[in-house]
Amino acid sequence: MSESIVLYTHPDCSYSDALKEELTDLALDFEEINLALKPDLWEKVEELTGGERITPVMVTGDNVEVGFHGVG
Repeated sequence: MSESIVLYTHPDCSYSDALKEELTDLALDFEEINLALKPDLWEKVEELTGGERITPVMVTGDNVEVGFHGVG
């Protein structure tokens, strides 16, 4: 069983769009958290990124990836 993927995104972020498209193309299921709709979760993003307000942030188990292929 694979670990679930949680993806923090923002609609003004083209890197969020690119990562969502890549995950969809790879047929990977993910839960998207749109920070424009849930701004209270920015605090969680800041915890995950060491204080940065940046998207996309992808969380898989204990692994946190910030940005899209190193850019974000």
